[in-house]
Amino acid sequence: MSNLKVPTMAEMLAEGKVPDILFWVGCAGSFDDRAKKITKAIVKILNHCEVSFAVLGTEESCSGDPAKRAGNEFTFQMQAMMNIQVLDGYEVKRIVTGCPHCFNTLKNEYPELGGNYEVLHHTQLIQDLINTGKLALQNGETYKGKKITFHDPCYLGRANDIYEAPRSLIEKLDAELVEMKRCKTNGLCCGAGGAQMFKEAEKGNKEINVERTEDALESKADIIATGCPFCNTMMTDGIKSFEKEDYIKVIDVAELIANAIDIEG
Repeated sequence: MSNLKVPTMAEMLAEGKVPDILFWVGCAGSFDDRAKKITKAIVKILNHCEVSFAVLGTEESCSGDPAKRAGNEFTFQMQAMMNIQVLDGYEVKRIVTGCPHCFNTLKNEYPELGGNYEVLHHTQLIQDLINTGKLALQNGETYKGKKITFHDPCYLGRANDIYEAPRSLIEKLDAELVEMKRCKTNGLCCGAGGAQMFKEAEKGNKEINVERTEDALESKADIIATGCPFCNTMMTDGIKSFEKEDYIKVIDVAELIANAIDIEG
């Protein structure tokens, strides 16, 4: 992976350059081993399309989403204000993120604290790169004949009304997009949102990610596509609970595209 180019904002500033986009990596994308692969896929695509971007690196802190969802408004505001100070210090205008939780928080909750940015989810940016001719899927047959279902992340779909960008990318892969019975505005949460990712499940007769995995299995898909590192974890665990991990893969949309354009590295 040594050929991936990931400049930091500080490095670019030292060279007198201003990148077009800040890639907000997020806690999962930085520290979770599975989510790091999604981060690398996004970077591969940005490098491949020669997009001018940078990351904050060690200057990036948690967006504050888990603290806010768990009811700790004070901690959220402290984290948000620190981040806004850093972002404004670099005069950031445009942000792309691989996590719908970061996306929603930066886009909808930072403005009331003075942080105003254009924020994109990675599926929106990739769709834009394809639409503007910067990204062509020369090897679009990687997933030919495969059935792919897309699990809508709550903070991407119902919270921000973004349903088409991830689906249009899947359709570009020459794969068959199959929908779960509960999808789009009627989608079912994977169980990780609202800071539930970090606590034990409450009493009930079934884990919510198992219920959601049943929806995916019903669709007869070979691949469950996700657009969120938390959803990826929950759906992967769900597939393991049915012992289907040898037959059904859980793959982020960015990884699908990175694989399809067959980038070296």
